[in-house]
Amino acid sequence: MKISDNKYVTLTYDLNVGEGEERELMEQATAERPLEFIFGTNSMLEAFEKQIEGLSEGDTFSFQLTPDEAYGDYDEEKVLDLPKSIFEIDGKIDEQVLFEGNTVPMMDASGNRLSGSVVSIGQETVTMDFNHPLAGETMHFEGTVTGVRDASAEEIAALFSGGGCSCGSEGCGSGCSC
Repeated sequence: MKISDNKYVTLTYDLNVGEGEERELMEQATAERPLEFIFGTNSMLEAFEKQIEGLSEGDTFSFQLTPDEAYGDYDEEKVLDLPKSIFEIDGKIDEQVLFEGNTVPMMDASGNRLSGSVVSIGQETVTMDFNHPLAGETMHFEGTVTGVRDASAEEIAALFSGGGCSCGSEGCGSGCSC
Protein backbone atom coordinates (compact mmCIF):
# COMPACT_ATOMS: atom_id res chain seq x y z
CA MET A 1 0.00 0.00 0.00
CA LYS A 2 1.34 3.43 -0.93
CA ILE A 3 1.12 6.67 1.03
CA SER A 4 -1.79 8.72 -0.30
CA ASP A 5 -4.76 10.69 1.02
CA ASN A 6 -6.50 9.25 4.10
CA LYS A 7 -3.80 6.65 4.75
CA TYR A 8 -2.67 6.21 8.35
CA VAL A 9 1.12 6.57 8.13
CA THR A 10 3.74 5.54 10.68
CA LEU A 11 7.35 6.77 10.31
CA THR A 12 10.64 6.67 12.14
CA TYR A 13 13.15 9.42 11.39
CA ASP A 14 16.02 11.58 12.54
CA LEU A 15 15.54 15.31 12.15
CA ASN A 16 18.73 17.33 11.94
CA VAL A 17 18.90 21.09 11.51
CA GLY A 18 21.67 23.28 10.18
CA GLU A 19 24.10 23.09 7.29
CA GLY A 20 27.04 20.84 6.42
CA GLU A 21 29.06 19.48 9.33
CA GLU A 22 27.25 21.85 11.69
CA ARG A 23 24.04 19.81 11.70
CA GLU A 24 22.45 19.17 15.07
CA LEU A 25 20.07 16.32 15.92
CA MET A 26 16.83 18.07 16.82
CA GLU A 27 14.40 15.16 17.15
CA GLN A 28 14.00 11.43 16.64
CA ALA A 29 10.88 9.42 15.96
CA THR A 30 11.77 5.88 17.01
CA ALA A 31 10.11 2.49 16.64
CA GLU A 32 8.91 2.87 20.24
CA ARG A 33 7.66 6.43 19.62
CA PRO A 34 7.02 6.80 15.90
CA LEU A 35 5.38 9.70 14.10
CA GLU A 36 1.80 8.70 13.27
CA PHE A 37 -0.59 10.80 11.19
CA ILE A 38 -3.28 10.67 8.54
CA PHE A 39 -1.85 11.72 5.17
CA GLY A 40 -3.55 14.54 3.27
CA THR A 41 -5.46 16.06 6.18
CA ASN A 42 -3.34 19.23 6.60
CA SER A 43 -1.82 17.89 9.79
CA MET A 44 1.70 17.93 8.34
CA LEU A 45 3.68 20.46 6.34
CA GLU A 46 2.70 20.25 2.68
CA ALA A 47 6.35 20.03 1.60
CA PHE A 48 6.91 17.14 4.05
CA GLU A 49 3.97 15.21 2.61
CA LYS A 50 5.14 15.81 -0.97
CA GLN A 51 8.45 14.14 -0.09
CA ILE A 52 6.89 10.94 1.24
CA GLU A 53 3.84 10.63 -1.03
CA GLY A 54 3.79 7.32 -2.88
CA LEU A 55 6.21 5.55 -0.53
CA SER A 56 5.32 2.14 0.92
CA GLU A 57 6.05 0.32 4.16
CA GLY A 58 9.79 -0.44 4.36
CA ASP A 59 10.81 2.42 2.04
CA THR A 60 13.44 4.82 3.30
CA PHE A 61 13.59 8.56 2.71
CA SER A 62 16.16 11.33 2.94
CA PHE A 63 15.27 14.93 2.13
CA GLN A 64 15.56 18.47 3.37
CA LEU A 65 13.07 21.28 3.78
CA THR A 66 14.22 24.89 3.52
CA PRO A 67 12.75 27.59 5.75
CA ASP A 68 10.56 28.70 2.82
CA GLU A 69 9.08 25.18 2.62
CA ALA A 70 8.64 24.87 6.38
CA TYR A 71 8.28 27.58 9.03
CA GLY A 72 9.73 30.61 7.26
CA ASP A 73 12.61 32.81 8.20
CA TYR A 74 13.25 33.89 11.77
CA ASP A 75 11.46 37.23 12.28
CA GLU A 76 12.88 39.60 14.92
CA GLU A 77 9.51 41.42 14.93
CA LYS A 78 7.99 38.33 16.57
CA VAL A 79 10.15 38.91 19.66
CA LEU A 80 8.14 41.18 21.94
CA ASP A 81 8.38 42.77 25.35
CA LEU A 82 5.09 42.24 27.17
CA PRO A 83 3.99 43.70 30.51
CA LYS A 84 4.81 41.25 33.26
CA SER A 85 1.42 41.94 34.81
CA ILE A 86 -0.41 40.00 32.05
CA PHE A 87 1.12 36.81 33.47
CA GLU A 88 -0.33 37.39 36.94
CA ILE A 89 -3.10 35.23 38.34
CA ASP A 90 -4.72 36.62 41.49
CA GLY A 91 -1.89 39.16 41.72
CA LYS A 92 0.90 36.57 41.63
CA ILE A 93 3.27 35.26 38.96
CA ASP A 94 3.16 31.47 38.59
CA GLU A 95 6.85 30.57 38.53
CA GLN A 96 5.91 27.03 37.45
CA VAL A 97 4.80 28.58 34.14
CA LEU A 98 6.83 31.76 33.74
CA PHE A 99 10.51 30.87 33.50
CA GLU A 100 13.17 31.36 30.82
CA GLY A 101 12.98 28.76 28.07
CA ASN A 102 9.40 27.70 28.79
CA THR A 103 6.78 27.74 26.04
CA VAL A 104 3.59 29.42 27.18
CA PRO A 105 0.22 29.09 25.43
CA MET A 106 -1.25 32.53 24.83
CA MET A 107 -3.99 34.30 22.91
CA ASP A 108 -3.73 37.45 20.80
CA ALA A 109 -6.23 40.35 20.81
CA SER A 110 -8.25 38.62 18.07
CA GLY A 111 -8.61 35.40 20.08
CA ASN A 112 -6.08 33.42 18.03
CA ARG A 113 -4.10 30.84 20.00
CA LEU A 114 -0.32 30.98 19.78
CA SER A 115 2.70 29.79 21.70
CA GLY A 116 5.56 31.95 22.85
CA SER A 117 8.90 31.06 24.37
CA VAL A 118 10.04 33.04 27.38
CA VAL A 119 13.37 34.67 26.45
CA SER A 120 13.90 36.75 29.59
CA ILE A 121 12.04 38.08 32.61
CA GLY A 122 12.65 41.63 33.77
CA GLN A 123 11.27 43.72 36.62
CA GLU A 124 8.35 45.07 34.54
CA THR A 125 8.44 43.13 31.24
CA VAL A 126 8.74 39.61 29.86
CA THR A 127 10.48 39.13 26.51
CA MET A 128 8.62 36.53 24.46
CA ASP A 129 9.59 34.92 21.13
CA PHE A 130 6.58 33.98 18.98
CA ASN A 131 8.60 32.47 16.12
CA HIS A 132 8.11 28.75 15.54
CA PRO A 133 11.04 26.94 17.21
CA LEU A 134 12.21 25.75 13.76
CA ALA A 135 11.82 29.12 12.00
CA GLY A 136 14.88 29.89 9.92
CA GLU A 137 16.13 26.30 10.06
CA THR A 138 16.83 23.96 7.16
CA MET A 139 15.43 20.63 8.29
CA HIS A 140 17.05 17.34 7.18
CA PHE A 141 14.92 14.19 7.51
CA GLU A 142 16.21 10.61 7.21
CA GLY A 143 13.91 7.77 8.02
CA THR A 144 11.81 4.75 7.20
CA VAL A 145 8.12 4.22 6.52
CA THR A 146 7.11 1.63 9.10
CA GLY A 147 3.41 1.40 8.28
CA VAL A 148 0.75 2.45 5.76
CA ARG A 149 -2.90 1.48 6.08
CA ASP A 150 -6.34 2.91 5.44
CA ALA A 151 -7.37 5.30 8.20
CA SER A 152 -10.58 4.28 9.92
CA ALA A 153 -13.64 6.51 9.86
CA GLU A 154 -13.21 6.95 13.63
CA GLU A 155 -9.60 8.10 13.26
CA ILE A 156 -10.57 10.63 10.60
CA ALA A 157 -13.52 11.87 12.67
CA ALA A 158 -11.30 12.25 15.75
CA LEU A 159 -8.81 14.30 13.76
CA PHE A 160 -11.46 16.76 12.63
CA SER A 161 -13.07 17.02 16.05
CA GLY A 162 -9.86 18.42 17.50
CA GLY A 163 -8.36 15.24 18.92
CA GLY A 164 -4.67 14.50 18.72
CA CYS A 165 -1.58 16.47 17.85
CA SER A 166 -1.13 17.82 14.39
CA CYS A 167 2.33 18.82 13.36
CA GLY A 168 2.30 21.90 11.27
CA SER A 169 0.06 23.70 13.70
CA GLU A 170 1.90 25.99 16.02
CA GLY A 171 -0.03 24.88 19.08
CA CYS A 172 0.98 21.26 19.08
CA GLY A 173 3.69 21.50 21.70
CA SER A 174 6.96 19.68 22.00
CA GLY A 175 5.72 16.28 20.84
CA CYS A 176 5.73 17.29 17.18
CA SER A 177 8.28 18.74 14.89
CA CYS A 178 7.33 18.76 11.30
